[in-house]
Amino acid sequence: MLRPERMSKVSVTGSKAVMDDVVEAVHDCNLLHVTEYDGSWEGFEPGNPIDGAEEASDKLVTVRSIESILDVDGEDAGPTRIVTEDALEDELEEIRERVNELEDRRDEIRSDLNEVEERLSAVEPFATLGIDLDLLSGYDTLDVVVGEGKADAVERAMADADGVDDVQVFAEDGVVAIFARPVEGADDVITDALVGVDFTALEVPDAEGSPEEYVADLEHRKQQLESKRRTVEDELEEVKLDAAGFLLAAEEKLSIDVQKREAPLSFATTDNAFVAEGWIPTDEYTGFAAAITDAVGDHAEVEELERAEFDSHGGEAHREDVSGSVEGGAAASTSADGGDEEVRADGGGVVMNDDDPPVIQNNPGLVKPFEVLTGAVSRPKYDEFDPTVILFLTFPAFFGFMIGDVGYGVIYTLIGYYLYTNFDSQAFKSMGGVTIFCGAFTILFGILYGEIFGTHQVSYLLWGGHAPLHKGLQPAYLTWAQAWLVISVLAGVMHLNVGWLFDFVENYQLHDVKHAVLESGSWLLMLNGLWVWVFSEHARNSKPGLLYSVWEAFGLGTGGLPPTVGVVGAVLFGLGLVLLIVGEPVEAIEFLNVFVNALSYTRIAAVLLAKAGMAFTVNLLFFGAYVDSEGAYHFIYGSHEGGAMFPGLLHMDPAAVMLPLGILVLVLGHLLVLALGVTSAGLQAVRLEYVEFFGKFYEGGGREYEPFGYERTYTTED
Repeated sequence: MLRPERMSKVSVTGSKAVMDDVVEAVHDCNLLHVTEYDGSWEGFEPGNPIDGAEEASDKLVTVRSIESILDVDGEDAGPTRIVTEDALEDELEEIRERVNELEDRRDEIRSDLNEVEERLSAVEPFATLGIDLDLLSGYDTLDVVVGEGKADAVERAMADADGVDDVQVFAEDGVVAIFARPVEGADDVITDALVGVDFTALEVPDAEGSPEEYVADLEHRKQQLESKRRTVEDELEEVKLDAAGFLLAAEEKLSIDVQKREAPLSFATTDNAFVAEGWIPTDEYTGFAAAITDAVGDHAEVEELERAEFDSHGGEAHREDVSGSVEGGAAASTSADGGDEEVRADGGGVVMNDDDPPVIQNNPGLVKPFEVLTGAVSRPKYDEFDPTVILFLTFPAFFGFMIGDVGYGVIYTLIGYYLYTNFDSQAFKSMGGVTIFCGAFTILFGILYGEIFGTHQVSYLLWGGHAPLHKGLQPAYLTWAQAWLVISVLAGVMHLNVGWLFDFVENYQLHDVKHAVLESGSWLLMLNGLWVWVFSEHARNSKPGLLYSVWEAFGLGTGGLPPTVGVVGAVLFGLGLVLLIVGEPVEAIEFLNVFVNALSYTRIAAVLLAKAGMAFTVNLLFFGAYVDSEGAYHFIYGSHEGGAMFPGLLHMDPAAVMLPLGILVLVLGHLLVLALGVTSAGLQAVRLEYVEFFGKFYEGGGREYEPFGYERTYTTED
């Protein structure tokens, strides 16, 4: 779980005469993560695509274009099918012609429709004005301008204008028509007069009659075009229903064909031979080699060149050479048909790029959904620990502890179940799985706290009135609130220990024990030494009293660790600091991180109290609460003894008004707490994982395993 699947680098060497068959066999295995040949091997060139690659690519582009036009998706697939070459030639061409014809018609109709809509938009002001269109143009001695503006401002401007013999202004709802007779020899008198006036001129439509009739004609034309468009779209939908299954299957078949035909581009080739390299899971090597042998016999040789080790040495140093190469670096040889050419692997078994192995995270089913949280940072490198299993163990526990309510937990679980069962996306399914676990832990802690939607009904039903744990909101349970602060710090110390232990192991594998002790062991000594001293009786008077008094809540007394143990812790802290200065002097300035990082976990207790306080407030507003003789708070469900803190909307008059208002407050309030549970508890838990925990050992940046092959969905070969 903490390490990915073991990967082996293999080479497939053979004659070009059998290259097509080898490609088919490798593709069917769907195991080889192909290494791209970089052209650096003397005497070898990248291969050329197999005949037909360009034609298949063109057809694939055509299919995807048709799917885009028809808006085809996976839900339209229907049963799996066999797609023949004849179907790709004839049926695809028939569909293409039909779809292109309909698409051209739809585009033409859309263009005409846009033109009509533009003309409608342009004529609307003239319809508002109410003057026949043929009266707004065509004069020899009269200037006419129509536009949008304020009639008063236009009239003043025209009255003050020079070169105007007579003028008449008509206005309606911000649309203004100006008729002006200029003096002899004057030009553009209206335009000159309106300089500085907020006025936008409009072009008069080239039409006759009333604008209302013109608008009616355009509206009728628009309806005709929309009807034609719907007809074409219905025909396209009919084509989609008939052809969607074929198109999806054709896309899949062509994708596979293109993948196979372009595979040699990644190979190293000569005139007569080829070499392909890549990574496969080590456990699959025997089956992979057998498949190639079954396909082409001894015309190709499969060789396991190396097995990647789980450390960070880099290059060849971190890999186990299994090639059994002979002196001179010959890893494999084959005779090409008609010649005696030998294919040699320079460098003792590695013939191409010295690439890092891809990563297949090796987590069991229950843990797998949490890979989405790891992946949000980055896929782990092959040579570093995969923290997913730690996320699985800690993230839901942090979340559930902070919310701790049966009611909220049930809702979170149902939300997770919905995401997991109603989405095909693996990301949504994974988030659903994570949410289910968070909901389950929220229910678990809710039972221990005895709470459901902030009330303590679970305490009465399961625990007889007193749950094993208390959140610490009430004065009588104040020690519990302080205890959660201390418990949060202790949880942080344990969490940080795991992170630095991982870092210790990685440093040991990268270098040696000395580097591991200086670079990681120093932090472990400082972390544990400091907190052993903090929780000891040594210098007790200088420390917060809650470090000792909180243990009363658990019946463990009020003392800490013995003073001598505290002294030992202080010595260990000092020793760790010295080791850090010796090993990484630059990091020594951050030595207080062992204190600050652990204190950061007190946010767990803070969110716990904040969410409990919000739920309490919502319930207080609805139910009201009273204080009993011992000073404890109780919500008012019926009769009670004691002073009411607040009567609650449930018990206020008039009931016809206050009760509906109270129900609204109750529902919306708890929905708010539910939502903030994700944005506060969820984000704070994620932050502790990513910043405090991952930051100790994790870099990420691993390559995704992408085997050469295809998972068929829409086609079958049977």
